Amino acid sequence: MIGEAIRAGLKRDGFTVDWVHEAQSAAAVLHTEPYELVLLDLGLPGVGGLQLLKSLRERGGSLPVLIITARDAVSDRVAGLDAGADDYLVKPFDLDELAARIRALLRRRAGTGAPLLAHLGVALDPAAHRVTHDGVEVALSPREFALLQLLMERPGTILSRASIEERLYGFGEEVESNAVEVHIHGLRRKLGAQFILTVRGVGYRVRPL
Repeated sequence: MIGEAIRAGLKRDGFTVDWVHEAQSAAAVLHTEPYELVLLDLGLPGVGGLQLLKSLRERGGSLPVLIITARDAVSDRVAGLDAGADDYLVKPFDLDELAARIRALLRRRAGTGAPLLAHLGVALDPAAHRVTHDGVEVALSPREFALLQLLMERPGTILSRASIEERLYGFGEEVESNAVEVHIHGLRRKLGAQFILTVRGVGYRVRPL
């Protein structure tokens, strides 16, 4: 019940969420799929969450890990952080706080402390789910907002359609063959035709400064 509530709440906040229920499945998908952050419950069946975290860190990499658990003893928090977790949140917690901690970890990973994204007159506030263009608020669908945030977080990077689909759609979600193109068209209509560029045969990026 808690897992389903967390997934639903994060999806409402614009995050794409894949949920697995035990460590072996988590290890498999983390080995094959590109994720931006892991929410890890320590009380997993079979191999525990702490062991999964240690194995993840032994393989290297800097994927942020936020532990969410009912274990509130100081010794548990110390063990989790020393095993490689980036943050530790004790149940019960507020979903708004969880979302704020996720945004903070993602900003840190991107190398910026700024809570707002701004580029060529477009400003995006992830916390408020608000976008303005030259100071005027622009209404975006949840998918358009998520795609715009993805592109603005990586202003110098070309993102392929496949990589965008991986980040916008979770397990079991049907993806229309032209879904990304439809979202790009909607963003261009609202933000200007030249704000997002198509790099033929490669993907999309925001227009450089």
